[in-house]
Amino acid sequence: MATAFIAREIFDGHALHTGSAVLVHEGKVVGIVPVPDIPAGYRQQAVDGYMLAPAFMDLQIYGGNGKLFSTELSTDALEATYEYCLQGGCTQFLITMATNSTEKYLQGMEAIRSYQTGGGKGLLGLHLEGPYISAAKRGAHLAKYVRKPSSDEIRLLLSKGKGVLRMMTLAPEECDKETIDLLLANKVILSAGHSLATYQQAIDGFYGGIQAATHLFNAMSPLQGRELGMVGAIYDHADVRSSIVCDGVHVDFASVRISKKILGERLFFITDAVAEVPYGEYPHVFHGDRYTLPDGTLSGSALTMLLAVRNGVEKAGIPLPEALRMASLYPATVMGLEKKWGSIQAGARADFVLLDEQLNLLRVIVDGEE
Repeated sequence: MATAFIAREIFDGHALHTGSAVLVHEGKVVGIVPVPDIPAGYRQQAVDGYMLAPAFMDLQIYGGNGKLFSTELSTDALEATYEYCLQGGCTQFLITMATNSTEKYLQGMEAIRSYQTGGGKGLLGLHLEGPYISAAKRGAHLAKYVRKPSSDEIRLLLSKGKGVLRMMTLAPEECDKETIDLLLANKVILSAGHSLATYQQAIDGFYGGIQAATHLFNAMSPLQGRELGMVGAIYDHADVRSSIVCDGVHVDFASVRISKKILGERLFFITDAVAEVPYGEYPHVFHGDRYTLPDGTLSGSALTMLLAVRNGVEKAGIPLPEALRMASLYPATVMGLEKKWGSIQAGARADFVLLDEQLNLLRVIVDGEE
């Protein structure tokens, strides 16, 4: 069905439109036109609310609605995570697994493939956060699974995870050029994180092909006057992008504001959200605005993507259009999917959020349908 969505304001990912409608046909955007120019044959649908904008994309989430994927490794856990994502205006996500055994990774890949081939929605693939990270900066990751990269293991993961393994967080100082080149040759997006890298090690990793960094400030070598560390390398590099957890717990909101000034469009939001589970190797305890391991180690956020956007606007002083891009266009660009998601343009998927003036979520539209 061809539908014209008429909204008070439409943010297309770049500019605002008023008195306009988004034309959608067969799940894709046809274009944005003034309301009087809506072609014949389009069903006109006025949506109440303040702003229609591109739906969000989360490149790091572990679970939701009471289910942690790495504990259950099931399609049910993936479905629960997708539903949690929708509650925060996110229609596309990378399910994430922390440092673990090869066997668990392979089981996770099988579950992801079953979900995708069985008609499951929203799942872009797998983000492996680890296992090739710094033991000193492992954070909530289990020390017993932290390891040096092995070409045999990587080839196995690439073989079994073909079409599924999309992103990997690793420590540049723990990975040689062969490891980096092998992963890049197989289209895995690399993100530097959980790292004790010096500035030089980090910058060499970025110039060697690592495209991104994982949760700025958290579990990485800090910026200091004589040793700039990973944070300094991220700031200093011209192209590398970095995620940030905008909850005021993982990172102070002033740090978000300052980093935004420095990084501009290179900074984007993730939730790094987990779910409360009392069992398994990664149990998480909910504390109202965060999750920790039983020993108190910070382990994950209680964010949704919409809450990250709202925090960015209200607590970090980021203009709304830019905060929306940090949750949509910029992560889509990291994935190379900016023509499909993250903006409302001809040929893009018709995934939208409808917000009110207080940035509450009124509606999520997926493939042009509610």
